[in-house]
Amino acid sequence: MVYTSFAVAGAGPTIGGRIAAALVSRGASVVALVRPGSSSAESPLLAGAKVAAVDYADVKAVAAVFREHKVEVVVSGLAYGALPAQTPLADAAKEAGVKLFVPSEFGMPTEGGKEGHLALKSQFADYVKSLGIPVLRIYNGVFMQFIPWLTGVELGKFHLMGKHTAPSSFTALEDVAGFTAHVLTTLPAESLHNATFRIQGERTSLAAVGALYEARNPPVPVVHVTELPEGFVKQTFLQSKFEEGRLSSGWDNSTDADVPENADSGNKAWEGHKWKTVREVLGL
Repeated sequence: MVYTSFAVAGAGPTIGGRIAAALVSRGASVVALVRPGSSSAESPLLAGAKVAAVDYADVKAVAAVFREHKVEVVVSGLAYGALPAQTPLADAAKEAGVKLFVPSEFGMPTEGGKEGHLALKSQFADYVKSLGIPVLRIYNGVFMQFIPWLTGVELGKFHLMGKHTAPSSFTALEDVAGFTAHVLTTLPAESLHNATFRIQGERTSLAAVGALYEARNPPVPVVHVTELPEGFVKQTFLQSKFEEGRLSSGWDNSTDADVPENADSGNKAWEGHKWKTVREVLGL
């Protein structure tokens, strides 16, 4: 048996909407959950999907949407600031008899994480499983399209807080969305239950990406700084994790070490797919 009916929460332009579009392109039944008044409802990414405007905190209302559309799988594309909204979504999934929950991971490995959003995501997956709903986690390192934001390229320089020679996993948004839709609609349902896929489009370092920016025309110079520009709060957190090697999809929080051979271990589930490179995605 394979799954055919999905709900996507947090169906915005970054990852959730792209997953919804990828599922629709594979012939799946998709309902996109958006907050009342959200502009996401008009997104072209949701063409072909049903759209339900609902308060995520209203467990009864969300469960009713899940039942109405016979949802088998809930996929969360919620951003970090909205992660607490996943809990009532899980409660609604339980009430509606949903068979699988795909929490908002799509980044660095969080299983066994002990701090910050790593702990928050790890604990949430445990909560979903405590409800009797299996989870599917997908780790992809960092989205390639986020590199300019991460390094302040719009300021005319490629800012690095440290050496940044540690190998990391970079994956294009399109590849993450496509992979997610592919495994959800082609693999046997039971093989997805409490499974983890670690994927990467390219394994390289931020320093190596910086060299590509310096070689472009016009060049963007790399600057090594002790502090990132004012306001770069999330970027500072992430760059510190890059420096430690934690942005490899192969990172193991239980041993606090990278396992490089695991970083692209999930790629084989999408046989024949050509993964995009950093140079290709960023036009370098």
